Amino acid sequence: MNPHRRVLLIAALAGLVSVGAQAADDGAAHYPDHPIRLIVGYPPGGGADIMARLLQKQLSLAFGRSVIVENRPGAGQNIADTYVARADPDGYTLLVASSALTVNPSLFPKVSENPLTAYAPIAMFAQSANLLVVNPKLPVNSVSELIAYEKNKPDGGNFSSSGNGSTQHLSGELFKIRTGVKSTHIPYKGSAPSVTAVISGEVDYSFVNIPTAKPLVLTHQLKALAVTSVQRSPLLPDVPTMTQAGVKDMNVAAWYGLLAPSGTPAPIVAKLNAAVNHAVGGDPLKSQLVNLGSDPTIESSAWFGQYLAEETRRWAETIKAAGIRPQ
Repeated sequence: MNPHRRVLLIAALAGLVSVGAQAADDGAAHYPDHPIRLIVGYPPGGGADIMARLLQKQLSLAFGRSVIVENRPGAGQNIADTYVARADPDGYTLLVASSALTVNPSLFPKVSENPLTAYAPIAMFAQSANLLVVNPKLPVNSVSELIAYEKNKPDGGNFSSSGNGSTQHLSGELFKIRTGVKSTHIPYKGSAPSVTAVISGEVDYSFVNIPTAKPLVLTHQLKALAVTSVQRSPLLPDVPTMTQAGVKDMNVAAWYGLLAPSGTPAPIVAKLNAAVNHAVGGDPLKSQLVNLGSDPTIESSAWFGQYLAEETRRWAETIKAAGIRPQ
């Protein structure tokens, strides 16, 4: 090829690259140009559904487009996870995920998506810690007293949760690993019967999310010993953190975040991240999240991706150490 033709070819290729880049930019610039769907893996009325509908309103206002919440419940969120993972990566089918996303791969390896490869993380927008609670009649007033109480019981004691693999269950298993107690896990079908079991004295303790536990603590139906967040909760400022109570590495939070299918263009992910963070940073969404007992979260997509990796690893190690068998 002579030098003149080589120069022409390079110029032509450069033009194609420029046109391609411009087309990609134009796609992001005009996004969204039709309705966005937020896929939720739980029925209407649950925590994830409530969070999705709060976010829905703000994204619709931000983009001037319809945002639709679509519930696809079942299999511990796995049905929704798979649906979004296999959707077109165009930014119009998004997953409102909960903590189950990083737990399911270790509990249901045959049917779960890999959270580190199947999605493009957009933004985490809320976190909610658990409270370690006991029946007020139980003769303990601190975490150290509960540990001693459980270790002195001939049967090792017990704790309740809202179901196998829930953050309440895994909080309990992590508590056992960190403290050496031998409490037996008693799973219930949902948070309400799990909490009732503590109130009635059927079980010794439980880890319950703050929105559920707070009114019961204030009416003295439950006694709060510690919170699983890094800092004390502004909703219950007198309750110490697990670290302050003497148990390290017990920071556990239920979280909610927005994800797109892997391969979604980075400019679209960035646009969505900016919209979510803007909404979370101001009212009414910020106040709504706080009133629900959640901590509004503003972080980058890269941070969210790293968080998913750390949580997936941590729960895999916890599930293995606790001897929980994959299903």
